[in-house]
Amino acid sequence: MSNAGLLNFMTVSLVMLLIGIAVLLLMVHLELGPLSGLSGGRKWGLTLVLGSGMLAFSIKLTILATLVHFPERTIRSGMVAQPAVLVVDWEKLNKDSPKMVLSGMQKGYVWRTLPERAPAPDWNPTTPEKVALGERLFHDTSLSIDGTLSCSSCHDVRKGAGEDHRSGSLGVGGQVGSRNAPTVWNSGFQSVLFWDGRAASLEEQAKGPPTNPKEMGMPSLQAVEQRVKDNAAYREPFAKAFGANQPITIKEITAAIAAYERTLITTDTPYDRFVRGDEKALSAAQLRGMALFQTVGCILCHSGPNFSAASVFDPPPATQRIFPVFNSAKYEARYNLTKDVGANEKGSAQGVWRVPSLRNVALTAPYFHNGSVDNLPEAVRIMATVQRGKRISNDINDNKTIVWSSRDKTLARLEAAPLSDRDVNDIVEFLKALSSDALLARSKVAVRGM
Repeated sequence: MSNAGLLNFMTVSLVMLLIGIAVLLLMVHLELGPLSGLSGGRKWGLTLVLGSGMLAFSIKLTILATLVHFPERTIRSGMVAQPAVLVVDWEKLNKDSPKMVLSGMQKGYVWRTLPERAPAPDWNPTTPEKVALGERLFHDTSLSIDGTLSCSSCHDVRKGAGEDHRSGSLGVGGQVGSRNAPTVWNSGFQSVLFWDGRAASLEEQAKGPPTNPKEMGMPSLQAVEQRVKDNAAYREPFAKAFGANQPITIKEITAAIAAYERTLITTDTPYDRFVRGDEKALSAAQLRGMALFQTVGCILCHSGPNFSAASVFDPPPATQRIFPVFNSAKYEARYNLTKDVGANEKGSAQGVWRVPSLRNVALTAPYFHNGSVDNLPEAVRIMATVQRGKRISNDINDNKTIVWSSRDKTLARLEAAPLSDRDVNDIVEFLKALSSDALLARSKVAVRGM
């Protein structure tokens, strides 16, 4: 309902109220009063009692109309004003009013914030000494065959958002990998690592890049061990982290790196502040995008506090998903989406990939396993099309799809509202709300320094 519509409704309600009061006066003074033998003063008393009931009912009706229409109009409009946020304490509501039924209101998807600490395996608890050692190893180029690359070369956590902004990471000898380096920030909450999900822990993942011939190029894990052992500067830090009598092996090396990576957590985002109670932390567009993120079904894969079904929160049936689900010749050809099929069998028409976290996604372009998409709006369009089967259209009447089954020889018409360009932009704005304030400020400094 528009402002004009609401004003017209209230005007009509006021006119009807005045007419009702006039009719009530006539009824009391000409009919009810004489029949009951009421005096003049009592007639006015009866009029007041009945009239107050009518007035209260009219006020309630006006408030109801305002509450039903006003918040929706605000959120859907292009106004700059912050949408109204209705806060409901469900536990208190159920306790105090167990018989109350709120039409159209129900518990839905629960939005949660990210914990300040990542879980660690019992055998590798996170300690300050281990973290300090792991940070040193993470940035040590001597762990590569020619001494030119470290873990941070592809996962820049000091200047960037934990990746390298390349479609394929640069390895030793100028080699370029076929997959985009995912951010290492918040990786401590992921239950499987690598794009294809082949590593079950950060400790296991840390063994991969040093011996990958296209990455750090070391001939073996034993060679990595020897490099660290030969560096006398590492002996004291390892003794402090693991004990003086503990030999330096690849197990301790990767345990220290994993311990450091578990401290790379970003909870300083507008989204986290909003969920913690700051109702002004998100803009109108971001709130609209948040609602679309839920209703379109993005949460089916990008769920939980880390926005990934491959996280340690509420383990799902599977940490990997088929991609793309729906065929799209335009996108598959343009971005080579199925050239690499990940964890699926070679030659398959679809890939199988670990669900990545969307935290800081606005800062980690390019996107997808092959880094083929360099801007976030296009990535949203692709995901909406090939994963959720949505159409991108600004025509509100474009809500019908004809589905023909060649196997069953049946024809069906599906109706679903398309996503408009504004919807896509709203989702993008919400995804920006997942960006760490510190990483965002750092990225702006890096841009100015270019």
